[in-house]
Amino acid sequence: MLSAESLAQIDRELTKYPPEQKQSAVMAALRIAQTELGWLSRDTIEFVAHYLGMPAIAAYEVATFYNMYELAPVGRNKVTLCTNLPCQLQGADKIAEHMQGKLGIGFGETTADGRYTLKEGECMGACGHGPLCLHNNHKMHDHLTPDSVDKLLDDMK
Repeated sequence: MLSAESLAQIDRELTKYPPEQKQSAVMAALRIAQTELGWLSRDTIEFVAHYLGMPAIAAYEVATFYNMYELAPVGRNKVTLCTNLPCQLQGADKIAEHMQGKLGIGFGETTADGRYTLKEGECMGACGHGPLCLHNNHKMHDHLTPDSVDKLLDDMK
């Protein structure tokens, strides 16, 4: 189900924990699987659980608790905009309107071409740099303006 490269990455994560605590790597393993596959299907979550020697329901509980895991397909570029109060006070509401207008979608939606999914996010721990967004859970973009959003979205094409 996962490539040899992804399994090797999971195996590297496993070295961080005692052998009898393999399930401690579940968050990293789910992240690695999602990076390869784009989202986490039930089969993928079960595969990861089996690989880590844990009940599938325990892995599923992790995947459904944290908002960084996608349980349904998303666009190639998932853009998560922080809409918590500090970012709102720095103009996140205006950035949200601009992004939604430019992409023609609302939060929780994907463009018809499958290129972008727009998500609303909670605090990302960089309140002094707002408004900000996270691209595919890996790259943060801060001090957003309508112009920087236009460039960012165009660069993602």
